[in-house]
Amino acid sequence: MSPAHAQLFLENFHHVATFGATDANGVDRQAATPEDKLSRDWFAHFALERGWEVRVDGIGNMFALLNWTPGAPYVVIGSHLDSQPLGGRFDGAYGVIAGLHAAAELDERVKLGSDNGSISVPQFNLSVVNWFNEEGGRFAPSIMGSSVFAGLMDEEKMLGVKDLAGVTVREALESIGYLGTDERPEVAGYAEIHIEQGRILERENLTIGAVDYSWYTQKLDIEVLGEQSHTGATAMADRHDALVAASKIVLLVHDVTQKFEEEAIVSSVGHMTLEPNSPIVVARRVHLVADLRSASPEIVKEARASLIEDIAKIAREHDIRINVNDFDIRDIQYYPENGLELIEKAAANLGLGVRRMRTMAGHDSVAMNRIVPTAMLFIPSVDGVSHCEREFTTDADMVAGLETLTAVAWEMVNGALEDEPKDLDLDDVQDQLSQDVSAR
Repeated sequence: MSPAHAQLFLENFHHVATFGATDANGVDRQAATPEDKLSRDWFAHFALERGWEVRVDGIGNMFALLNWTPGAPYVVIGSHLDSQPLGGRFDGAYGVIAGLHAAAELDERVKLGSDNGSISVPQFNLSVVNWFNEEGGRFAPSIMGSSVFAGLMDEEKMLGVKDLAGVTVREALESIGYLGTDERPEVAGYAEIHIEQGRILERENLTIGAVDYSWYTQKLDIEVLGEQSHTGATAMADRHDALVAASKIVLLVHDVTQKFEEEAIVSSVGHMTLEPNSPIVVARRVHLVADLRSASPEIVKEARASLIEDIAKIAREHDIRINVNDFDIRDIQYYPENGLELIEKAAANLGLGVRRMRTMAGHDSVAMNRIVPTAMLFIPSVDGVSHCEREFTTDADMVAGLETLTAVAWEMVNGALEDEPKDLDLDDVQDQLSQDVSAR
């Protein structure tokens, strides 16, 4: 990639970071907000000024289509432009902007090669995607747009999801002009590049991660129902305080990880609302979401069972009702072996250090990997922090990742992952995972 191309990419990346920018160098660009619209408009402009087709589907996913081979399906590359509240500049946006610039580079290569006869037209067309609501900060669940695309979530149900203000996904997309009706492209493969959101690459002084599997994920929707009463006039013995009970559940979720080997499972409560949320009223209802993740489904299921039992005890102790429901359960996803080899080859050809690694976080690639051969790449995150304003990745690592993605996408549009076998020996894979986890 020429220095001019790399410089334009960096300029575009830092420009998009101004949409929803915060005072602490982060972004607040939640799904289907005015800030999100700014990034979407920029995406569309980037594509249209290059003569690419732009489509928006029924859940707000955006596709920039490069039509080289009439009638051929598309290799899709990209990520998402929405952010967490007070989130970072790099999460998601880097993958979309890198995807656009990789596509621009390949478009020039195809057109030049076609003109002088030096290369054949690729087997597949190329598309860059901006998935809707990957973060799930405003509308739960996360990974919404790609999951609807992959047939894992129902579109109408997701359009009816409401944010805390009671606004539905449908209403929010309509308000910014991105509730589309366009046909979804036929897909032959998918590639995504993302910041690691961890410290492995940084600690090992490596530039590229080739993601080989995703952790098992399980979320619990927890509703604590107490009784509203006066904070001053109600005797302590007569209270049924939903918030006190909920606070104990938060600690249970945190402490359940201590029942297992270190780093075998992670847990958190990242979302909580209470009613009526008045300083002089004992809370009558608290809603929270618990998140459990591990490389072992059995560990997650054991942790869940432990929590269910302990939550029932809290309900009895406080004489209140607590409803617990499972949702957003994601099985381990194994990425194709020849996709891993493709990433490793591309990195090696560029002189970049590379290693295989798992992803503990969810990504759009996890949904897409269920329906098409998928390659997932990581670049380093400074200090391993993410989903906060301090999130940071160097320009040099971003450019190196862009060059690697461009090489991977070129091989994919020329059929590199077309013959990936679908029947994996999961026993062998699980044995390898056990060895991998033990090694760490």
